[in-house]
Amino acid sequence: MCDSTGKSCNKHIAMYIGSLNKGGAERVMCNLAEFFYSRGYKVTMITTYLADDEYEMPHGNWSLEESAELTKTAVLNPDDNLKYIYLRKENRDDAASNSGINRVFTALMPDERGGRLVNFYRRVSKLKKTFKALNPDIILSFLGKNNVMAINAARGLGIPVVVSVRSNPSREYASRGLNMSMNRLFPKAAGVVVQTTGAAEYFKDSIRKKCRILPNSIHPDFINREVIPFENREKTIVSVGRLDDNKNQILLIKAFAKIADSFKDYRLIIYGDGPSREKFEKQAKALGLGSDRAVFMGNVSGVADKIQNQEIFVLTSRQEGMPNALIEAMSLGLVCISTDCPCGGPGDLIDDNVNGLLVPMGGDEEMAESLAKALSKVIRNRELASDISREAVKVRESYSPEKINQMWENYFNDIITDN
Repeated sequence: MCDSTGKSCNKHIAMYIGSLNKGGAERVMCNLAEFFYSRGYKVTMITTYLADDEYEMPHGNWSLEESAELTKTAVLNPDDNLKYIYLRKENRDDAASNSGINRVFTALMPDERGGRLVNFYRRVSKLKKTFKALNPDIILSFLGKNNVMAINAARGLGIPVVVSVRSNPSREYASRGLNMSMNRLFPKAAGVVVQTTGAAEYFKDSIRKKCRILPNSIHPDFINREVIPFENREKTIVSVGRLDDNKNQILLIKAFAKIADSFKDYRLIIYGDGPSREKFEKQAKALGLGSDRAVFMGNVSGVADKIQNQEIFVLTSRQEGMPNALIEAMSLGLVCISTDCPCGGPGDLIDDNVNGLLVPMGGDEEMAESLAKALSKVIRNRELASDISREAVKVRESYSPEKINQMWENYFNDIITDN
């Protein structure tokens, strides 16, 4: 266990995920890695792939640029294309050091592959060899199949594994085979981290008793900013997220189209990219929303800068864990409206009509109508909108990085001590 400053800690945490691609789960893991490193822990990131667009980690011992201090290593991207990265090679003398966050890749290279069944066992074997070589005090795994792989690979090594389900469990474990594997292996985990009470309730008793609710924290880039007074905000409705059918931005487009003529001084700005972007853009045009009223910005950096002085934020997901984008928008004082989707993340965050508005789940047209009414409500009722904005900012107290990160550290130390 670390001392009060964290500087005398010699515990080693291995964090396992598919890649460091710019997604919500990946960002949480990167933030946790940097936190534990700052507290004096030795941290190793284990990823299957090198994604084409990854989060940068200030203390990561790797680079895409050639370096005399790093070793050129062949890896794969998620599309199975060969790429190269420069890695710091760990020496035996580094076992208890805290000299940056190392990274290991576990994808099967082309010359390591056989048939489908053979590849499964070889992937598990390669991951097991990685765990054994690193010999961390604890392994943290994020997301679906990774969680099943981590528990399977760590069997017999005496290393506790904590798995984290980052979305609705019914979505992460939708396939029959993966669901069966989850139900068989999760009881063997040292812990199961979920983000909402609804997620914990999904599991059978033998898994539920191992569940710990640890919500996401607010990124410092959002929580450290001043809050723009409501009356000084721009008359803009914003959405931030991957453009796909689960995030369901088409719902917002339809709802805004219903009220656009009544509120001509408002416009809709959608940040993000994804497989449904072209479809959503076509739908906006078909509904009479020109490029001046519905703006698709694509992926951008500095989201906090972009939305800080905007008035309304909308989340339209069909399913969510604990949505980063919603917490962040609330922390900046935007008037937030969200679908009350499973597995309950928005419902845990929003007290309806107090610090935000919840739109009940239902049919597509029914929800579009409900969202349109919610938008009209906060646009017309300025006093209500101002009150909601003021109350929303209080999430900074409940979801501060200091508070949430300390919960993770206490949880990990309890598990390490017990094992």
